[in-house]
Amino acid sequence: MQPRVVILDYGSGNLRSAQRAVERAGAVVEVTADPHAAMEADGLLVPGVGAFAACMAGLRSVHGHQVIGKRLAGGRPVLGICVGMQVLFDRGVEHGVETQGCGEWPGTVERLRAPVVPHMGWNTLDVPEGSRLFAGVGPEERFYFVHSYGVLDWELEAASAHIAAPLVTWSTHGRPFVAAVENGPLWATQFHPEKSGDAGAKVLANWVASL
Repeated sequence: MQPRVVILDYGSGNLRSAQRAVERAGAVVEVTADPHAAMEADGLLVPGVGAFAACMAGLRSVHGHQVIGKRLAGGRPVLGICVGMQVLFDRGVEHGVETQGCGEWPGTVERLRAPVVPHMGWNTLDVPEGSRLFAGVGPEERFYFVHSYGVLDWELEAASAHIAAPLVTWSTHGRPFVAAVENGPLWATQFHPEKSGDAGAKVLANWVASL
């Protein structure tokens, strides 16, 4: 049985490109804003491009933040991509305006500290040992980024000795920023796997295989 994936349509993201990429990774994909379908799918993909505040407004308009929270409470897989990753954090600050995020992880999305912004193009990653998301991906592989904001400081540590700390992957543009996270059923990437060639296809295949 192929896993069923819903790509949440809340008015943000390159939905058709993501749909084709996830279908190639082996899933049956539906693009919809329907909360019931999003709850029932084996995997939920949350895309996102543009401004943090606009994405959060769109997400709330379809009750996406509630769907994400309910899925995670039940251990149901969610994958966030680009701003779809950023909105999982506590807050985003753009042009001095602070917007509340979904609050699944502590932390702030802020402007990158680099001589050239946006960070646009291909970059390597610093992947932690034991990553399932990047299994089979070589250390020299590059992934496609296009963003002006990111998470510069990871604030969540292990809750106890019995609960593993999230696996955090980093990249560097000016200074290090969070490029991906694996935290139980919640995985996310700042880069666009659907635009990252064979390496990105492998990342999506790894997620689909985990469903």
